[in-house]
Amino acid sequence: MKRRLPPLLALRAFEAAGRQLSFSKAADELNVTQGAISRQIKLLEEFLHAPLFRRLTRQVELTPFGQSYLAAATSALDEIERATVQSLLEARALSVSVLPTIGVLWLMQRLTTFMMTYPEIRLQVSSSLEPVNFKREGVDVALRVGKLPGASYDPAAPQITFRMTETWDDITVTPLWEDRITPVMSRALFERHGPVTSVADLDRFRLIHNMKRPDCWPAWLHAAGAAPTEGAGRIDVGHSFMAVMAARDGEGIACVPTLEIANLDWRDQLVQPFDLRVQSAGGYYLLCPREKALTSEVKLFSSWLIGQC
Repeated sequence: MKRRLPPLLALRAFEAAGRQLSFSKAADELNVTQGAISRQIKLLEEFLHAPLFRRLTRQVELTPFGQSYLAAATSALDEIERATVQSLLEARALSVSVLPTIGVLWLMQRLTTFMMTYPEIRLQVSSSLEPVNFKREGVDVALRVGKLPGASYDPAAPQITFRMTETWDDITVTPLWEDRITPVMSRALFERHGPVTSVADLDRFRLIHNMKRPDCWPAWLHAAGAAPTEGAGRIDVGHSFMAVMAARDGEGIACVPTLEIANLDWRDQLVQPFDLRVQSAGGYYLLCPREKALTSEVKLFSSWLIGQC
């Protein structure tokens, strides 16, 4: 059966004005103008076909019908408020710190899937390149890329110099994905100035360098058995996602982690001209304080992340 309900905004305006017997105080409470309160109450009176207030010279007072309707409206809004507060208290929050590039190019495009799958978990996402400090920042988990303490890595591989955390004490680490790099360029540039079939073809293009990962191009060229080259010019950018965007816009060829471009909505605009993908000295990890590692929220988020690649 179709409900016959008054406009919610009008009901809120009436309840505030009736409770305080003042249109101006109701306007302050709801952060609107006094005129807006007056219009909403008039709309409600027209809906109900009955007056709710007597408008006097310097004050208003409720009509008998207004008094009974106020009691019902207040009771209904109180019930809605209690249910809302209870729902917010029961929602499980998970605060996540992510790398800016992963957040922009990768994670934000997938979070809708996680939220639809686990609506009971309320995500709070922030981004940072800095080593995480869980106590100071108040985050539950952090997605970072780097090297694990005590692990050995190939010195000839692309080096990841980011510090993942300020301290490894009482930190639980979940391995997520390897970091592999390869050149990428826009499909339009490839079709206009291609083919690109050998490393020597790079000399016809500008090379885009990410200054946060300065050895990506040298390490990839070394793995390809090629001499260092600056191509037809050099473009320096400050972040990996800027390198990807510059490549998409046809500014040149960038050497970036494949993870960052694998599932972009516009990945068809990019071409990976070479089959060679070089594994970096490091990887992607989910870090969290040891006392939170076994919570259901962290376990669900960790499992979901692993399944995304």
